[in-house]
Amino acid sequence: MTAPAPRYDFAAPVVSLELLGHVHLIAIGGAGMSAVARLLLDRGVRVSGSDAADGPVLESLRERGARIDVGHEAAHVADADTVVVSSAIRDDNVELVAARGADLRVLHRSQALASLMGTSRRVAVAGANGKTTTTSMLVVALVAAGADPSFASGGEIAQLGTNAALGGGPDFVVEADESDGSFLAYRPDVAVVTNVQPDHLDFYGSRANVEAAYASFVESITDGGLLVACFDDPGSRRLADTARAAGRTVLTYGSAEGADLRVGEITARGLGTRSVVVHEGVERALELEVPGDHNVLDACAAYLAAVVGLGADPDAVLAGLAGFGGARRRFEVRGEVDGVTVVDDYAHNPAKVAAVVGTASELVHRAGNGSLRVVFQPHLYSRTRDFAAEFAQALAPADQVVLLDVYGAREQPMPGVTSALIGDPLRALPGRRDVLVGPTRTEAVAALTSAARPGDLLLTVGAGDVTALAALVVSALRTRSEKVT
Repeated sequence: MTAPAPRYDFAAPVVSLELLGHVHLIAIGGAGMSAVARLLLDRGVRVSGSDAADGPVLESLRERGARIDVGHEAAHVADADTVVVSSAIRDDNVELVAARGADLRVLHRSQALASLMGTSRRVAVAGANGKTTTTSMLVVALVAAGADPSFASGGEIAQLGTNAALGGGPDFVVEADESDGSFLAYRPDVAVVTNVQPDHLDFYGSRANVEAAYASFVESITDGGLLVACFDDPGSRRLADTARAAGRTVLTYGSAEGADLRVGEITARGLGTRSVVVHEGVERALELEVPGDHNVLDACAAYLAAVVGLGADPDAVLAGLAGFGGARRRFEVRGEVDGVTVVDDYAHNPAKVAAVVGTASELVHRAGNGSLRVVFQPHLYSRTRDFAAEFAQALAPADQVVLLDVYGAREQPMPGVTSALIGDPLRALPGRRDVLVGPTRTEAVAALTSAARPGDLLLTVGAGDVTALAALVVSALRTRSEKVT
């Protein structure tokens, strides 16, 4: 299958921030768009925006000086010089149509972010899995090392209370989204690739096209720049080998022999981990407060980017990583009631789901005789169709699985594509587990809380609105507790 034709030219020269003028952001309330809006406001740029519904994010932007309209109308872009959109904005959006009709500059969100980066040393973190956590770890580590980086992450960094900020230092760290090819906009001095896996096939069409896009991402690294890549992931390792053969500077990390930074045995410490890493013959302890081998690998990527890529002090970086408190919706503990812990996670592709469910299962069974109960909301009809069997395998360690209806996001329903595509093969896998397919939210909460016992871990998982169930589950557990007492 041929590579997709992108809607925006991510290889086009970066537009200087001074040339943007008045910037209008369509759907300004989204996580990525609101981050760009905050950064633009911090740079003193005149900002306006629109969104379908009002809310706290829009109000916070108003308080910072943005003009915000609820609803989409052509008149909203009448006095704008530049219009910024995400890939979720359709070409028939009335504001986008008006902007193009008036020959205004139209930029993708990533292109506007590249303009904000200016002459900073640019770090771009990409990968199918782990890029939000790695970005967050890197920012926290740099702050601990005395740096003052600018950053834009896909999730709120718990310790900093935001997903984007302008710093006074020379470094700018961004989470680079591969889903639509927009990670090609940044021209990084340091690029991190956590893994290369066949996700977002609704855009790319084939694994070969995904790998070609990552190859282009590596080609976008500045001359003399650094690629940090995971040695344990086959796709990332191939990318690293190709880049090294082409004369690029490459550092790899992983547990497999041959990695430039080698991870030793990983041991659990409560909800955290302890391991030893070896780089250039020097052995150092790596301690984390977040669980899972995958988080250890993400920390290794952050370490190499900070220490080798940006020259930060190794001990200070390790101290920052040791204090990393996590990113929102990345194994985020939302409450504990009567010995039942409720955790929320953004995982939405098979590898991410496998990592979070596997980590949770280890925690539960290491602690005692508790059960792992998971409510999973499939994200995108195309992803559910393409990876149903892989999702079933990823969910298999759970003792109870509640499968919500598919969250379509930008996609329209597809005939025959429901969460049953995951539930049916999951029921057929070896082992004993309860599987509930397609319940209402009320039924899902009731199924989880009625079965929960002390020592259990309840996971709400997915990239859609399943996150709202975490609070509902905690509330239901408290109500149950009050009735008992």
